[in-house]
Amino acid sequence: MHIHIGASQTGKAIKITGSRSLTLRNILHVAKHVKGMDVIGIIDCHSPEVIQELKELKQEGSLKELEEGGLSIDGLTLIPGAEIEINDEHCKGPIHVLVYMPSLSTMESLSVWLTSRMKNIHLSSQRMYGSARELQQFVKNSGGLFIPAHIFTPFKSLYGKGVDSSLTEVLDPSMIDGVELGLSSNTEMASRLEELSSFTFLTNSDAHSLEKIAREYQMLSLKEPTFKEFKMALQGVNGREIIANYGLNPYLGKYYNSVCEACLEVFLPNSESCNKCGSKKFVKGVNDRINELQGTKTSQVNRPPYIHQIPLEFISGLGPKSLLKLREAIGTDMDIIHSSTEEQLKEIVKPTIAKQILSARNGELSVQIGGGGTYGKVISNHPSKTKK
Repeated sequence: MHIHIGASQTGKAIKITGSRSLTLRNILHVAKHVKGMDVIGIIDCHSPEVIQELKELKQEGSLKELEEGGLSIDGLTLIPGAEIEINDEHCKGPIHVLVYMPSLSTMESLSVWLTSRMKNIHLSSQRMYGSARELQQFVKNSGGLFIPAHIFTPFKSLYGKGVDSSLTEVLDPSMIDGVELGLSSNTEMASRLEELSSFTFLTNSDAHSLEKIAREYQMLSLKEPTFKEFKMALQGVNGREIIANYGLNPYLGKYYNSVCEACLEVFLPNSESCNKCGSKKFVKGVNDRINELQGTKTSQVNRPPYIHQIPLEFISGLGPKSLLKLREAIGTDMDIIHSSTEEQLKEIVKPTIAKQILSARNGELSVQIGGGGTYGKVISNHPSKTKK
């Protein structure tokens, strides 16, 4: 539900840090036929060029607007979204939020509304000049969904630097439909904050390249893949719900540990300077930030399981050519990760690689902790309690 567009169909940049191969049509193909997704959220649909391309797909007959919201393309449901940066007078630092709209017309209305509140409506993740609550109210009045993005990331997130202690400093909790955890946290960690107890947790990739799509995802129980059903799942009503969250072991995320800004050495809590180079500047990791925020009470909500997922690109020795062979022989990444057998895998790749894929499925791979913008690494096949 968090995929960026790197470039429009005319070649203009949309997400500056995104791969130029992240075009709308490439995303739709890879998400459905390579990754095995049923529902996706593209969060740069506010850009006029993306809106125009979606309209063209509709005119061609390849895109259909669903009666209960969402866009159907080749058996895949696209929920149009936008990532917006907030930094009003109540924020301690910029905050990224995700907004999802049920239709092309409501997304276009959001784009028009944002045009007078942004310096460049064509680019992704731009700052909105106005209040967070003003945006929340517009989204609710339009029938949309409002979800704070990667809430613990050290930069541009709600708890990273956006608020001192509580989301109520900036946002109206009654107009929040869920929260996105981000790559360096999981359900257990986020549940340490009691004020998050009423919100559904989402696990998304924040994909800046085609290969990163479905690095994290959630399994939903829906009657149909529509916007309305997705909204019901976030609310947990009438049997619609999130069945499981699949995400990275937080150790593999880029910001789990606090690290020295200068040399990336682990910066221990309460230290005055780096043990290695002496620098006093550091990037506070997600784990330390959550420990700083948590009170005496933790959330006691019964939540779906959070399953630590090792993406195929993290498997040691599995290069692009071998991965392509696996996909050609077995199917989508979802097929490989969740249901491939040892015999199937060994027909395509080395036994050591097959064992790693199966060990990753069972949560039995050890990892090296990441931090300071550097991902952690899978380091061995020795059993480790990486599955929650």
